[in-house]
Amino acid sequence: MANLIVSEEQLRYATLLKWGANLGLAALVVMFFAYVMGIMTPHVPVDQLPQLWNLPVHEYLEKTGSPKGWDWLALLARGDYASLAGIAWLSTCSVFCLLSIIPIYLKRKDNVFVLICIVALAVQVLAASGLLGGGHH
Repeated sequence: MANLIVSEEQLRYATLLKWGANLGLAALVVMFFAYVMGIMTPHVPVDQLPQLWNLPVHEYLEKTGSPKGWDWLALLARGDYASLAGIAWLSTCSVFCLLSIIPIYLKRKDNVFVLICIVALAVQVLAASGLLGGGHH
């Protein structure tokens, strides 16, 4: 097997991604456990879910009074929404990883990779903002 050379930025990105993913997965497990064990009160009672799951999204949101877009953040104390914090964390892990490697590329004056990182960050932030019109509004 050939010796692999791992660059500083690859190691930093991978290390942060590993820690971030583990933290996100742990949050998902803990919050889901709190939800199913009844430790956290859900926004939508579990016994109502079978009747609601088959509805189109707009009807589900209307009947349950569930929020749209980023308004779910107001319900983080509810069991069924608490797990979304772990999902949101997992979806932002790459943002922190990219931010952490930009200084390495700047130090090397590797401006093409700095630009690639900045564009990737901009795309992720724009997608998460909801300004593009996709998703739930």
